[in-house]
Amino acid sequence: MEFETCYIPANYTDAGRIFGLFEIRNAIEAVLVGLPVLAFCAFCLPLEITWKMIVSLFLLVPAVGFALIGLKDDSLTRYLRIWWTWRRRRRVMTYRGELKEHEFERAYFRRQRRRRH
Repeated sequence: MEFETCYIPANYTDAGRIFGLFEIRNAIEAVLVGLPVLAFCAFCLPLEITWKMIVSLFLLVPAVGFALIGLKDDSLTRYLRIWWTWRRRRRVMTYRGELKEHEFERAYFRRQRRRRH
C-alpha cells in the first residue's frame, strides 16, 4: 500500500477572510454600520470639510473596528441573535419549600455536610 503525501499551505486558514484577518460577514456588517455614521457626518454636521473629516474618523474608526472584530469570536448579528434567544428563554429558579431558622448561616451548612459524610 502506497501513501501519497499532501502538503497543506501556510495560508489555509485565510480562506473566507479579508486580508487574512477579518471574516467576510464581519466586513459586510462593518460597512452596514459605517454607512449611516458616514452619511450623518457628511450631510448633517454644519462644519467645514476638515472638521467633518475629523469628526467622521473619530466616530467611524471605533464603530467599524468594533464591527470588524465582533464579540466573542462571533459577528455582531450572530452575537445579538444568541443573546436575544437566551434572553427570551431564560427562567428564574425559585425555592418553594420551607426555610428553617438560620438556614443560610455558614455553620448550618457545615453541620449538614458533616452529617452526610
